Amino acid sequence: MEQLYFLIKTMDRLIEELKPLQSGLYGKDFLLTWERTEAELKAILKIAEGLKSLYESNCSTKVFQSGLAVSLFRDHSTRTRFSYASAANLLGLTVQDLDEGKSQIAHGETVRETANMISFLTEAIGIWDDMYLGAGNAYMQEVAESLDLGRADGVLHQRPVVVNLQCDMDHPTQSMADLQHLVQTYGSLENLKGKKIAMTWAYSPSYGKPLSVPQGIISLMTRFGMEVTLAHPEGYDLVPECMKNACTLQGDGNPNGAAPKQGSQGFGRLGTKMPCAEREIHRMGMYRIIDEDYPGWQSPLYALPAC
Repeated sequence: MEQLYFLIKTMDRLIEELKPLQSGLYGKDFLLTWERTEAELKAILKIAEGLKSLYESNCSTKVFQSGLAVSLFRDHSTRTRFSYASAANLLGLTVQDLDEGKSQIAHGETVRETANMISFLTEAIGIWDDMYLGAGNAYMQEVAESLDLGRADGVLHQRPVVVNLQCDMDHPTQSMADLQHLVQTYGSLENLKGKKIAMTWAYSPSYGKPLSVPQGIISLMTRFGMEVTLAHPEGYDLVPECMKNACTLQGDGNPNGAAPKQGSQGFGRLGTKMPCAEREIHRMGMYRIIDEDYPGWQSPLYALPAC
């Protein structure tokens, strides 16, 4: 009974907190976090908290009686692939993976044809396309436009939403999950203001890392007042549009927002001790939460010029 009482109190609180947000997310694609308002992002966090509470209390979270959640992965994935499958199952959907090599795409079928064909009983299409700069997000936009045309022409009785599982620009599902974890760790979004994040380059001998992870982190965390330092070797620049977004969307105009900053003037080696320390290392995002209450931390890194 105590667990049930706590669940009811939690859900009542979340419903009240959702009411003023008026996000208008229903039926909308989720491609880039900087396309969404701060209210919409907050609403997503609230809904995720509610689903988590229901699941942990062994209460059904099924929204759909049937339907598909189509996934298209153009690169290798473990965490995002299974996260998407888990989310679909949680809501009552069946995952259908689209293998382009086993479809008519290999025979020249157009994006518009494919997008509409896979959408008749589909509620969501999740796409991972991070291999080439200028291609991934553009492909997702083309899929979305094809679905709009299919709905307008009466081909589709409903239009599934398109979810960016990772592209060349952003990794919104991961950065939002990281933000949710930080909220749970520090208690609230308000408590994140002023916290410091070092978004650092990580060496890998096996394959190149996509830019979407650091771009997603610097674009999202600055909007909620976190102080972000972006550090990497010279020549490993991020997409200018993402750097601009991180500077201009900070806090949605809230003065508590903070643009990504450098550790020295221009490009410079950061070899001195920083007046803060690493509390947690979030390997998924390859960034560090740092807390000034702990002893010094030093790291020989390079920093981007300030915005």
